[in-house]
Amino acid sequence: MVCEKEHIREIVGSLAVPLTGRTVEEMNLLRGIETSGGTSVIRLAVPFREGRVKEVFHQVVKEALQEHCSLEEIELKIESGGPSNINRIRQVIAVISGKGGVGKSLVSSLIALALRRSGQKVGILDGDITGPSIPRMFGLNGTPGGGEGGIFPAITRSGITVMSINLLLEQDDDPVIWRGPLIARAITQFWEEVYWGDIDTLVVDCPPGTADAPLTVMQSLPVSSVVVVFSPQNLVEMIVRKAVKMVRSLEKPLLGAVENMSYLNVPGLEKPLHVFGPSRAVELTAALGIPLLGQIPLDPDLARLCDEGKIEFYRSKALEDFEKKLLGELGNALRAVRRES
Repeated sequence: MVCEKEHIREIVGSLAVPLTGRTVEEMNLLRGIETSGGTSVIRLAVPFREGRVKEVFHQVVKEALQEHCSLEEIELKIESGGPSNINRIRQVIAVISGKGGVGKSLVSSLIALALRRSGQKVGILDGDITGPSIPRMFGLNGTPGGGEGGIFPAITRSGITVMSINLLLEQDDDPVIWRGPLIARAITQFWEEVYWGDIDTLVVDCPPGTADAPLTVMQSLPVSSVVVVFSPQNLVEMIVRKAVKMVRSLEKPLLGAVENMSYLNVPGLEKPLHVFGPSRAVELTAALGIPLLGQIPLDPDLARLCDEGKIEFYRSKALEDFEKKLLGELGNALRAVRRES
């Protein structure tokens, strides 16, 4: 049976890649299909050196093709490849805050979930090296495997790929006592040496503040847009302005801002309780000239699910509003880029 290119692409793309938990298509391993003189040459880059795993994978591909195609007309070329020639990341969203403790990691996770629910392929780079919390929220544990010069990220229930320093520690409560240059280097390595594969959006949970580590993200990664996270306290307003000025000084697009811990819904009370004082999110974002993407409440259900590693099960009206606004602003940003190009 003669196989067309698209048929070959579909067969090979759906095959599971050993040790990774992902398919050939998800990892972007199919490098090309060339047809000449009645023979199709299939080129695959795989994250394995010469050895048993590579041989097994070669055999799996041959057997899958044999079911549908004439092997006399197929030439299979498999070569080792590192992350730099395999990864395909279409956009990078950096999530920042001027100070710690405002829920930046939570908002990073909610952004990733919103994009995943919209049908995107999504990854999270946990750049908060000294305070990583994303693996716990998604219930991830265990040490990731590795391949040709790189690391395979962990995968959540919904298919989000995650890399965090906490996945590499012997115990998840071991401290990371590193100076700024080491932290910056770790973030760069998570970008360069992880097999992210083919994903639409990489969400980067940046370290708090405006010092070395967040600057590394802004200057070393191809950041497409930035989301600023803050909480309602008056003191935070000054910090938010600093963070926004940093982003603009680096000429990165601001997608918008999110106010976390905005209010608390108390049974029996008609109006939400503003635990940290009245929100000024609308006025602040208007003054800064950036969209307000959402106001996330203090929600015991959300806190419980994060503690249980089940954040992917969280739903609420506030979250739905946030997702709708986020996707709308991303659509606006994409249309603006297309107009400029």
